[in-house]
Amino acid sequence: MAERYVVVTGAVGALGSVVADTLTRDGVRVIAIDQAKTIAGAADFALSFPGVDLCDQRSVADVFAVIEREVGGLNGLANIAGGFRWETIADGDIATWDRLFNLNLKTALITSQAALPLLAAKGGSIVNISAAASQKAAAGMGAYAAAKSAVSRLTEALAEEMKDRGVRVNAVLPSIIDTTANRRDMPQADFSRWVSPRDIANVISFLLSDDARAVTGALLPVTGRG
Repeated sequence: MAERYVVVTGAVGALGSVVADTLTRDGVRVIAIDQAKTIAGAADFALSFPGVDLCDQRSVADVFAVIEREVGGLNGLANIAGGFRWETIADGDIATWDRLFNLNLKTALITSQAALPLLAAKGGSIVNISAAASQKAAAGMGAYAAAKSAVSRLTEALAEEMKDRGVRVNAVLPSIIDTTANRRDMPQADFSRWVSPRDIANVISFLLSDDARAVTGALLPVTGRG
């Protein structure tokens, strides 16, 4: 993976920060993007772009224009940016559906569109974050599961579109991720059954590597013992 450039969106988040760190350890030159105003450890990255609204096409296009000017093509894109909210359908707000589709689907769609020319130049790879819940939604997870199911369909469709242009597109489907926020929200849960951010990051690193060159259009469950 040495001398490869990979964009990581949501690079400040609980999963995104671990993905960025794992790729860096694997010798990848990470380009970090996040809506946060600052990105910790920016000196370790090839480039960093804080304060980016990934739902705004113009803003994302401007970022990728800079990336193209600075490094040329890309070897990978990890669409980690996303969000979650537990809310029942009966008592919920339609705004929650809009928000979760924006955070999970629209960010991946807009970023992928902007990255495709740079990825095609080097035969790169995209990894999206769907969810195990996209395959079977639980109570209170309708909006989240629907948004993540859309990410899975985006992954499959884009993989078919790009397979003759040398760009692979896959998704990982985690169960509950072992984060500080999830432990706080579910203190009675058995944390040992959850999947760690590092384990997910290792799978993402594999999917971005040449070792996965025969894999595209895959929806890969990463669920630990969940």
